[in-house]
Amino acid sequence: METKEAPAKAKVKDKRALKKLMIINSKATIDSVYAALILANGARMEGIESEIFCTFFGLEMLQPKKMDKLHVATVGNPGLHIPTMIGGLPGMEILASTMMKKEMDKLDIPPVSEFLEIYKASGGKLFACKLAMDMFHLEEEDLWEEVDGVLTVGDFYERGQEEGTQILFI
Repeated sequence: METKEAPAKAKVKDKRALKKLMIINSKATIDSVYAALILANGARMEGIESEIFCTFFGLEMLQPKKMDKLHVATVGNPGLHIPTMIGGLPGMEILASTMMKKEMDKLDIPPVSEFLEIYKASGGKLFACKLAMDMFHLEEEDLWEEVDGVLTVGDFYERGQEEGTQILFI
């Protein structure tokens, strides 16, 4: 029986296909903001570059006056399993948000402001969308001081040109 020698293995720097994760967050609901932060921070923990680009209402996660006051959307949110009519009743959004925050506290999930600090300390990047900033009449002074900048959509895409970059829209 003939045996063949295995070919010499080529040196590979990094076997991971994903080298950079760029997340677009367009919503200011608790579930959207935490999804972006958890995925982006998880990427950093795995040694993957990550960036969050906030546009439209997602800009609220970058505004100190709003970042820790986000809510759950109770109307039109099928994941809550609440009929639309009940979800629209006064106080339902606050009740659902309070319940969600209590469950997150049990899991030791930090508030948005603290999570952003953890993410930035890990080397993560945060950007605001220029068009949305203009549309909502926001200035850079309205944003958290650790935001890395305000980008146009073209600037954002330019940052994602490297091989191994994935863009995720939340």
